[in-house]
Amino acid sequence: MTAPAHAFHLAQLNVATLLHPIDDPRTAPFVDMLDEVNAAADGATGFVWRLVEEGEADATGLRPAGEDVIVNLSVWQNQEALWDFAYRSGHLEVMRRRREWFERHIEAHLVLWWVPAGHLPTVGEALERLTDLRTNGPSPRAFTFASSYTAAEAARGAEPAPSGSEAPV
Repeated sequence: MTAPAHAFHLAQLNVATLLHPIDDPRTAPFVDMLDEVNAAADGATGFVWRLVEEGEADATGLRPAGEDVIVNLSVWQNQEALWDFAYRSGHLEVMRRRREWFERHIEAHLVLWWVPAGHLPTVGEALERLTDLRTNGPSPRAFTFASSYTAAEAARGAEPAPSGSEAPV
């Protein structure tokens, strides 16, 4: 028997390659927005958790994907909550200006996947999901907003839901 959709949360990893070091004056406008954007995430409807470096307010000091790559790893109650935060909040301003601070990625830089509610993914797990997406394309294991899968599909494996019986995300 498949677990109900509410038994899962949506994890997301976003990687960004800096054009300049994080302490460079050209990156300062991005750094100046971090506290406000992170506070908005923390208070957003459907927010569950985000990765922060021990003793810090964010994860910009962690460099598990390369010295010039910052990572953003978070967990949300569902896809709608993450979408609303990413595209219908102050976070959108950061996204509009991202070319000022980050290289344009040729490969996928965002990956989504379902985790059991209560599970906090590790950076290693997240990077593995990104590699899976880059290598194999979207699947219930690793997907994007444009090619998403429901929690029920992920719980069943790669089986798509029968027509008309989509589980809510």
